[in-house]
Amino acid sequence: MDATATTDTGAGRSAASITLQNVGKVYPDGTVAVGDFSLDVQAGELAVLIGPSGCGKSTVLRMINRLIEPSKGTILIDGKNIADQDPVELRRHIGYVIQNVGLFPHQTIRTNVGTVPRLLGWDRKRIKTRSDELLDLVGLDPSRHGGRYPHELSGGQRQRVGVARALAADPLVLLMDEPFSAVDPIVRARLQEEFLRLQATVRKTIVLVTHDIDEAVRLGDRIAVLAQGGRLLQFATPAELLSNPASDEVSRFVGSDRGIRRLAVTSVKDAMRPLGDVEDVDRPPKVPANGTLYDALAAMLTADSLNVVVVDGDRPIGTVSRSAIFEVPNEEAARRRDETTTLA
Repeated sequence: MDATATTDTGAGRSAASITLQNVGKVYPDGTVAVGDFSLDVQAGELAVLIGPSGCGKSTVLRMINRLIEPSKGTILIDGKNIADQDPVELRRHIGYVIQNVGLFPHQTIRTNVGTVPRLLGWDRKRIKTRSDELLDLVGLDPSRHGGRYPHELSGGQRQRVGVARALAADPLVLLMDEPFSAVDPIVRARLQEEFLRLQATVRKTIVLVTHDIDEAVRLGDRIAVLAQGGRLLQFATPAELLSNPASDEVSRFVGSDRGIRRLAVTSVKDAMRPLGDVEDVDRPPKVPANGTLYDALAAMLTADSLNVVVVDGDRPIGTVSRSAIFEVPNEEAARRRDETTTLA
């Protein structure tokens, strides 16, 4: 699929920026769901909203497509105030994926995927072509699954259909509210991996809500940590969040094992050394060059080895020792201390 193709939602673009300026939501009974929230999400970025239950992250998400109307503040998509747009028309141009998918049980999978294009007045041939294209993109054979009904698919397959339906009209923005939490851990990990592959292809602007810090670290380009009342505590890349929490509150939320999580977002190449004295490169376990330090450590522990060989395809390109894995975070911490000292 050509993610940059001209569509009904924007000429020649696949993503749009999202800006929230002092947005708040107070309900008639006085409950403050979101007090004063500001955030800038860049076009093509996957931003994750995370925080404890009741912190307002889903409320923030739903204010972006006006399923919940803000009590105050301004929300801009591609620089345009959403308050100036018809809410129904706005939602037709924003992809939305929820936890339990919400497929229409009486419609086939192909018809479900084509829901928004049909509302936009696309002709039947174009809808079928687009639906089949997206089913193929999310890993479902259109000839096998297109004519089936939701109850004939597994939970993971239905979730893929939900993503395909959200992308059907090629929206500039995709909102996802705990999209993978309703499936078991093994299926969830597979869906996350496939979703990362999909995002690399379509490169949409995505705001994703989750309660799982590991999911946030794995998927997010940047992570927004929220506290009660929709207070933004920190908005940073996974590596920055794990290595340099902005406060004790953030540190407690990301957990005392954040050092291990940091390994999962650090490239194995950061600790790689030349093959050097490794005489038999077939003996140590191997990790791919696009792997992480977490992958390297897991391979070492499984094989009871002090080293792994980094391979590009089948070609050995370097080695990583167990001690080098822990040197990288230490070097990063030392660099930050030096920067802080210099600024002081």
